[in-house]
Amino acid sequence: MGGIVDFEIRLPRSRVGVHRMHRASGLPVEAIREITHSEEIPVLGAEERSWELALEAAGALLGRTAVRPGDVQQVIFAGSGEWDVPFWSPAAKVAAELGIDQAHCFEVTNFCNAGTTAIQIALDRLTISGGKGYALVLVADRLSRMVDYDDPSAKELFNFGDAAAAVLLARDDVSYEVLHSAMRTDPSWSDYYFGEHRGERLTIRRGAHRPGLADAYVDNFTRLVDETLAAVGGKKDDVSYFLINQGDRRMHERLLGALGIPESRSVFNYRRLGHMGGADTLIALRDLRAREALRPGDLLLLATSAMGFSWGVTALEYAR
Repeated sequence: MGGIVDFEIRLPRSRVGVHRMHRASGLPVEAIREITHSEEIPVLGAEERSWELALEAAGALLGRTAVRPGDVQQVIFAGSGEWDVPFWSPAAKVAAELGIDQAHCFEVTNFCNAGTTAIQIALDRLTISGGKGYALVLVADRLSRMVDYDDPSAKELFNFGDAAAAVLLARDDVSYEVLHSAMRTDPSWSDYYFGEHRGERLTIRRGAHRPGLADAYVDNFTRLVDETLAAVGGKKDDVSYFLINQGDRRMHERLLGALGIPESRSVFNYRRLGHMGGADTLIALRDLRAREALRPGDLLLLATSAMGFSWGVTALEYAR
């Protein structure tokens, strides 16, 4: 199938702290810390844009791997569909800045599941084209810009931060082979969260509370993990690391318990970062690599979820 040659992460320069959230929302600081788990979260500053953060990550990645712009066949920008500027192509903009002028550039919208969705699409297309060249997937969003800190009922979103990841894909000579990817959307939750325009600003709102979403997370992830392990011929004991979006620590812990995977085989970044959109699992993967925790042959599961509501599990084998 192919896989990930390498990847790069970039965080914005600005931060938002719990005391600012407290002043805006009127909520007690401790109540906010129960959501954020950290004192501050990286967010895009007033002059920062998500596509520029993605460009910085992609430029560093191509420079490190010595991949020529002319060898990149696809540039895919993945996220929520809020692309800094309406009605344009951030994928094409990044490609232009990098000198990539022969690629198909397009966007994939599946919220925080969009990154792994785009990886699957890119690898499928590389296979169809005969496996030549590379694909560049950019995972970036501006989630923090859509959080209304003045609204106490939006506190579950106060941990939303911003990040960008650039992922280089190929059919051969990869560092992480993609073994399988399984995804599912439950359309009954399609409009539980929605965007609301207030002037020029788009804000995330939640509809009337409905029970059952926490159970849907566990049920869907459990099913997708079972399906993925069956496809790769593995068992839960074979999973070296299970990496999940850092949206809700309680859900993270509950899911590990349901799967029977110990917390030592996952990564918890809640106390230093927020929910960094679709880059969460790649940040966790970078942390494992930085501390030299990976060994060739390790089976890694990336569990991603998104408003809408979609869930995905992608199996990687660490090759080097």
